[in-house]
Amino acid sequence: MKKIRNFCIIAHIDHGKSTLADRLLEFTGAVTEREAEAQLLDNMDLEKERGITIKSHAIQMEYTYKGEEYILNLIDTPGHVDFSYEVSRSIAACEGALLIVDAAQGIQAQTISNLYLALEHDLEIIPVLNKIDLPSAEPEVVKDQIIDLIDCKDEDIIPASAKTGIGIEDILAAIIERVPHPEGDVEAPLQAMIFDSVYNTFRGIEAYFKIINGEIKKGQEVQFMATDMKYHADEIGALRLKQFPKKSMKAGEVGYIISGIKDAREVKVGDTITTAENPATEAIQGFEEVKPMVFAGIYPVDTEDFEELRTSMEKLQLNDASLTYAPESSAALGFGFRCGFLGMLHMEIIQERLEREFNMTVITTVPNVSYFAYTRKGEKLEIHNPTDYPDPSILESVEEPYIRAQIITKADFIGPVMTLCISKRGELTNQVYLTTDRVELTFEMPLGEIVFDFYDKLKSVSKGYASFDYYPIEYRTSVLAKLDILLNGDPVDALSALVHKTNSYALGKKLCAKLKELIPRQQFDIAIQSAIGSKIISRETVKALRKDVTAKCYGGDISRKRKLLEKQKKGKKRMRQVGNVEIPQNAFMAVLKLDD
Repeated sequence: MKKIRNFCIIAHIDHGKSTLADRLLEFTGAVTEREAEAQLLDNMDLEKERGITIKSHAIQMEYTYKGEEYILNLIDTPGHVDFSYEVSRSIAACEGALLIVDAAQGIQAQTISNLYLALEHDLEIIPVLNKIDLPSAEPEVVKDQIIDLIDCKDEDIIPASAKTGIGIEDILAAIIERVPHPEGDVEAPLQAMIFDSVYNTFRGIEAYFKIINGEIKKGQEVQFMATDMKYHADEIGALRLKQFPKKSMKAGEVGYIISGIKDAREVKVGDTITTAENPATEAIQGFEEVKPMVFAGIYPVDTEDFEELRTSMEKLQLNDASLTYAPESSAALGFGFRCGFLGMLHMEIIQERLEREFNMTVITTVPNVSYFAYTRKGEKLEIHNPTDYPDPSILESVEEPYIRAQIITKADFIGPVMTLCISKRGELTNQVYLTTDRVELTFEMPLGEIVFDFYDKLKSVSKGYASFDYYPIEYRTSVLAKLDILLNGDPVDALSALVHKTNSYALGKKLCAKLKELIPRQQFDIAIQSAIGSKIISRETVKALRKDVTAKCYGGDISRKRKLLEKQKKGKKRMRQVGNVEIPQNAFMAVLKLDD
């Protein structure tokens, strides 16, 4: 155990985390030159295209330092704010963390929040100043920021460049010298914590774990404590570039277990594995069920594909434990699922993975958050869907979730950033200058307001310089209204949204105008209305396509033309009663891009 080091890498998006992991793997000989490629641990096409890590990965390296062999387990973590639960699980499996800061961009919001997570778990922090080879790098300025943040010495900070390989040896030496080895009792009953799981089509679910106490042997009967299910450990082993099976593993080691589990719900991340013959008395502390923040409906474009979508969702959930879903139906879209996501990026990724990995074309409805409604009888209802919103006459009050948002930006953009946050009903609670040119703003604002397009707008008003991070604080009483969209008098439930009373008129007007552009013209007039309760607040009309029926009447009496037009009018009227309006898919997402 003295020769094992478990560490993770924490950083903001695009600070060079995956590139540094590549260099460490190459340097320790964990990958050969032939196997090496950029972003080696990011094995999804999506991750490579967007340059982000979506799923955490673990890999084992061997390194000889001062004549002794050490085993280094790197547990990679995602960098985006949506995946902070994945980060917390990976952090709990480590004893040390590399804190990577980009020498050109300085400390960003996500760096700070992940750092706090690591400090909560008492991890040894090794600060690394990355990208020092860039012409725009300001190593001295950023070093001062790091010293202020974690109160370390100047010599503790390792200057490095993952791209060119500068400082990689120093980082490996620091991991071995500074990160404590895992503590654990090999003689105690087995306690192994699951920090991730992936689905293998041929072998079922592979659970990744770290052994805290005890020993696990191949073929042993094991028990998962959260679900009380028992299985046989068909194969256990270490996570190298390819899986490396072993006969037994002891406390402090990180590895995988395959036991032929086919159902994702049976493997909960954060669960404890123990042996069936000598079980541990208690599970490992500090893990909770993941809570979705944003809800949206996902429907198949063709109603016949509903079962296929269900199978795809089940398979996707095997690879992404944080996705939750339940069946629902809509009058406009038929059968589908109400899904819970960690945030907007998570929602985009799930939609894209459904299309790429399962060839499912889906329609996603307007995302919303969950609210609590209190009735006059004293009941408390949880609302995930605007269609479940109760009649205002029986409501006492409604509460919506609030978040604390930390925005770090350049001093030049304070004005536009504040204007944006205040327009989203945010209240400024704190303003701190980190340096003369960088400022941290703290706002308290409703989560429902940032679900739509807040992140994109923040990036555009700050010319891409602002970084954003948030965490939920509490539910607060609010004045909400349900905004309905009617097409020819019929409500389209998939377009309804819960909005704050002050925004409802403006939003209703914009929505009608946007839908007028997107809904194709039919043979009859289409009335698009937005309503709150029974009160119509705005209306637009998509004019009918008309055939020139009087073209064949040249000359002669006007009454002949009038007769033909009257006949056409009757036909249009009859058509409107039987015709139904097809809503194109982009209309459902139009709500998100109202200001474009």
